Amino acid sequence: MIETLLKQSSGPLTRELVQSPGSFGLGNVPTRLTPSSTTTSICGYCATGCQLKLHLDEEGNAINLSPQANYPVNLGMACPKGWQALDPLTATDRGTVPLLRDPATGRRQPVDWNTAIATFTDRLKGIQQTHGRDAAAFLSTGQIPFEEMAFLGLLWKSGMGFLHGDANTRQCMATAVTAYKQSFGFDAPPYTYADFEESDVIILSGANLAIAHPILWQRIMRNKRSPEIIVIDPRATETAQAATVHLPIKPKGDLALYYALAHCIIRDGRIDYDAIKNTEGFDDFAAFVQHRTPEQAAHQTGLEAATIEKVARLVSEPGKRVSWWWTMGINQSYEGVRAAQAMINLALITGNIGKPGTGANSITGQCNAMGSRLFSNTTSLVGGHDFANEDHRNKVSVGLGIPIEQITSDPSLAYDEILRAAEDGKIKALWVVATNPFHSWINSGRLSALREKLDFLVVQDMYHSTESAEIADLYLPAAGWGEKTGCLINSERRLAPIRPVRKAPGQALTDFRIFRLLAQSWGCGGMFQQWTDPEAAFKLLRDLTQGRPCDITGIRDYDHLDESGGIQWPYPESDADPHPSAERRLFESGQFYHPDGKARLLFSAPAPLPEPTDDEFSFTLLTGRGTSSQWHTQTRTGKSDILRKLYPAQAYVEIHPRDARRLGILNNQVITVRSRRGSMKASAYLAPTVQPGQLFLPMHYPEVNRLTHPSFDKHSRQPNYKACAARLEV
Repeated sequence: MIETLLKQSSGPLTRELVQSPGSFGLGNVPTRLTPSSTTTSICGYCATGCQLKLHLDEEGNAINLSPQANYPVNLGMACPKGWQALDPLTATDRGTVPLLRDPATGRRQPVDWNTAIATFTDRLKGIQQTHGRDAAAFLSTGQIPFEEMAFLGLLWKSGMGFLHGDANTRQCMATAVTAYKQSFGFDAPPYTYADFEESDVIILSGANLAIAHPILWQRIMRNKRSPEIIVIDPRATETAQAATVHLPIKPKGDLALYYALAHCIIRDGRIDYDAIKNTEGFDDFAAFVQHRTPEQAAHQTGLEAATIEKVARLVSEPGKRVSWWWTMGINQSYEGVRAAQAMINLALITGNIGKPGTGANSITGQCNAMGSRLFSNTTSLVGGHDFANEDHRNKVSVGLGIPIEQITSDPSLAYDEILRAAEDGKIKALWVVATNPFHSWINSGRLSALREKLDFLVVQDMYHSTESAEIADLYLPAAGWGEKTGCLINSERRLAPIRPVRKAPGQALTDFRIFRLLAQSWGCGGMFQQWTDPEAAFKLLRDLTQGRPCDITGIRDYDHLDESGGIQWPYPESDADPHPSAERRLFESGQFYHPDGKARLLFSAPAPLPEPTDDEFSFTLLTGRGTSSQWHTQTRTGKSDILRKLYPAQAYVEIHPRDARRLGILNNQVITVRSRRGSMKASAYLAPTVQPGQLFLPMHYPEVNRLTHPSFDKHSRQPNYKACAARLEV
């Protein structure tokens, strides 16, 4: 059967992929596109979810692109990454053939797919038989369509019988997921992008939108209500410099600030009593913040008490629409969940939720992180269900035709726990799909030692050259964005499809096809007989969401999504409008997803930094996005000649001129940045935008995460990338 599947290769490119009769996943037969035609696809970088128009030649290959003018997300705009989205597809280091490491020479050698699939199956089955279902794990991504995510998670847990798997959305969105689940009863970002344009007061916390999400910053610039824009960030970022108010807070002083704001608002009676009726825990919260005064918070935040009082009035003015927004500056923190919930609390007690221009709104990082949150079968049972709920397991069993005994009720280890178990020798094998943890993980130097503990490392990626792929025992070449179909879900819960506009190089296959091959080889192919192609999988997953907060049963197919300009969940069949509104927000009725319909006000005392400065390491090191042309580990943006010209090739560290003078450091001088975990060389950039005593490194350079501190939010297990102790050496 495997040999038959492998002979079924792709033909010319197509706007639609149609399954050939009797095939098992590799037989996608494309229809020819007309000469000089166009198609559309959602950008595969960040979770803004811009739609691009792709211009095709006679063979159906994309030769150029432009932003889609009437799409309700980007409204004809694109950032530098979007304009250059095709460049990574033609990189010279694309994987074109499976590579297997020769144990005798230690070198990776090309092999055929039969050998690669057989090796994967034999090695993983051997490990499972010897060590059990806990002895292997997958680490996946927010970069592939949710149909592929679901296939991977179900194949691994129900088909192959392993337990542990997590996605790299743990590095960017776990905090928001946990905060929303605990506060609202479901992971439900309430907003729509139109709220940027309808707010009177916009608070951006740990969010440098001008760089990290340029299209969303442009949406703010379209606001005709002359909004107050308040930026809470230790650095005077590009966004902070354009704001009406910049609060240069001490690193991780956010939580103390939010509690002081709540103190002022409750003290002055600037609350919405009707909205508070829809919450649980207000009296306890009011008692908690009673003594958390602006004067007390001044020391923890570095802000003057009068400034805190002024901001409290701005964010609670009656009749004003106030929206709270955050990204990685909050999420990637040792107490990010409580910080996010502190903003949720402020929105709830002032009635700023469920109405235009309001909300407590997490902006997602990766293009399909929301898809991962609902469909990856990692932290939540596929389709927004709960592994521990017997009714949910039965529903998934019936809906997908999976025997109930093969749907686990046990939770997986989280990302950091998986890596620690591998370090301890308990996990013997890792399967890494479309992510690069040997660059991106916190305190990444530890992973070198971890690699030696693994019996088998598989990396499935577009490129054979990533830090993770280069040390793999088995490398599987995968198609990337632009070479596959499927659905992404953006930050505002909007589903929309991506389309294939190039043929993957050499023998590279879509992740969907690779999973089908592995299912057949493992012996569980019958479990996935209906998963003939991504759109067939979409319909299975769509139907599975019935009755859940993320119900999308009203969506017919991919064409329906295209015709509608994407559709935000929920969109249940019971009240589906044939012409869905472009913008829809949650909680307009004041009802939430807890059984009693009320939101929860959750809080706890702020904790000190896990690694404070001292005489030896006297600087606080901050990390974050460098420029709008860089993306994560630069695996793709580094392939574009144009994008590479828009950012420094070598790592640089921002330092305040006063600190530079004190240490005798000149602009552009190469210096050493050191933490207790490692060191790196960087070019000094004298920048008054960082405060004295602080440093800033862009996260995109491979050396940076050798320095970061391995601390985690206890509620979400998200790493604390944003603040650790460091020193400079000249």
